[in-house]
Amino acid sequence: MSVEAEAIRVADANRPVPPARREWPLPLLLVLGWLLGVAWRVWLARHASMPFAHTDEDSYLNTARALAGGPGGFSSENETLRRIGYPLLIAPAFLLDRDFADTYLIVRVVNAALNATLLPLAYLLGRQLLGLGRGPALAAATLAATVPAAAFHAAAAMTDAVLAPLLLAWLLAVHRLLDRPGAAAAALGGTLAGACHLVHSRGVVVVAAYAGLVLALVVRRRLGSAGLLAAVLPVLAAAFANEAGVRLLGDTVQLLGSPADGNALRALTSGSGLAQVLASAGTQLWYLTVVTFGLAGLGGADALRRLCRTGDEPGRWTTGVALAVTVGVAVGAEAVLAGVPDRVPDAIYARYVQMLAPFWLLVGVGVLSGLAYRSLLRTAAVTVALLTAGGALIHVRLAHAVSSGVALRYGDFSAPDLAALTDGQQGMRPLVGAAIGVAGVLLVVGAARSRHTRAAVLAVLVLANVATTQVIAERLIRPMAEVGTPVPAVADLGIRPVERVAVSTGVPYQLRFNLGHQVTWTEVPWFADRPPAAADVVFARWAPGEPDDWDGARHRFVRLGGDPERRWAAWRRQ
Repeated sequence: MSVEAEAIRVADANRPVPPARREWPLPLLLVLGWLLGVAWRVWLARHASMPFAHTDEDSYLNTARALAGGPGGFSSENETLRRIGYPLLIAPAFLLDRDFADTYLIVRVVNAALNATLLPLAYLLGRQLLGLGRGPALAAATLAATVPAAAFHAAAAMTDAVLAPLLLAWLLAVHRLLDRPGAAAAALGGTLAGACHLVHSRGVVVVAAYAGLVLALVVRRRLGSAGLLAAVLPVLAAAFANEAGVRLLGDTVQLLGSPADGNALRALTSGSGLAQVLASAGTQLWYLTVVTFGLAGLGGADALRRLCRTGDEPGRWTTGVALAVTVGVAVGAEAVLAGVPDRVPDAIYARYVQMLAPFWLLVGVGVLSGLAYRSLLRTAAVTVALLTAGGALIHVRLAHAVSSGVALRYGDFSAPDLAALTDGQQGMRPLVGAAIGVAGVLLVVGAARSRHTRAAVLAVLVLANVATTQVIAERLIRPMAEVGTPVPAVADLGIRPVERVAVSTGVPYQLRFNLGHQVTWTEVPWFADRPPAAADVVFARWAPGEPDDWDGARHRFVRLGGDPERRWAAWRRQ
């Protein structure tokens, strides 16, 4: 060895070794992320001290109060679609005997805590299903946990707050069952499928998909009779629990929903009805792709490609099951809605598929790092074509409905994230939505070659999710909360818990529901003009100078106060 080489070796040996980069423990990162997610979700709902998503919130809250032993009320459900899982979850909040504003806050904190579990669940899916490394899995999980389609619902007392994480947990269990079939894995999947069934009627699709998967495993001799029994028993237990809860409630909660009959079947068997159902279901699938900036489209296209090939059986079957659930929920929901008598069809009603957005977004992120670049370009081309064609067809459908004199319905909760992204609060803008989706696809595919640019793009999309959710909070939650919050509050009017209360249908419906919620000690019946003989206090329309102004003096009532600008007043019987 030369003198020069020896000198270099000695210098290298004496050079101080840089300290190894210390990483935060993964459990601590997930716990901190979950806590931040809870705080963010509670903060988003800060404007709403009373329900704003009528009548769904009212239905679940009234049922929960009745399950806790309180007075009943009404529910917009019908006998067939009635579920008690979510009311049972939030019922303990009513046992604390607090005023309604406190109870409602507790419910939303519970929602936020459960909804924020999207982060650790998405991380596990990223690692186990998609094979992502620690850093990429954390980035993908953060993106999935902030997607507005799932996070928004934590602000309201609605089943959707818990369905998105519940679905991710179930798909994790499905992947585990496929990877290591056995009775324990089958029981876990059955328990989570049963929980979906107990929470909402969409769970029927989850149960059907799980039943098909379990039967396929049994036929292929990958699951024995013990595993079959372990998968079935939790689902049956959930179905019996729901029936027991319904029977326990009896007539305490009045059902106002239209009874299920043959309308949905007739809609599916007529040409126009079937076309409406398929067009609406297709619109929902297009929506999922737009609001995930094209990632759900990449994930869905890749899942279809993988179904036609062999290899990675657990991953292929898991995404196949998820595809079946996605299409089943989209078509099933539209079929049920089409069967509602005299209902104006929706331009879009995305609520039922929103729980699937985090999963397909995750799969899309996995596609970016798991596919060869040429395959990725082909998948992206399919996604762009579907986004463009879908946007154009939806635009034509909306224009045709307007020209026919029956504009398709488009409400506040049809797709609030799509409205925020496209600035389409007043009407659906499918061409703008398609452009956003295509731009998202081009952005993520362009950044896919480099790990650093991919991470930067995911960070930008997280910020876009947070900004979109903030727009929803300011443009939807805040104004609806302001309109529907009675001022003064019931407690400030001197109404005593021993008094029996009724409310007139002349009071604007948001205020009518929320005035009733504040009366926690008795059921609040509705009346048209003449108050019930047993009522000590009534809430009625206060519209000075208008023909429908309610004059309580005619019925020997004296006005306690109210708000003439918002058209309501409280009256006490003399």
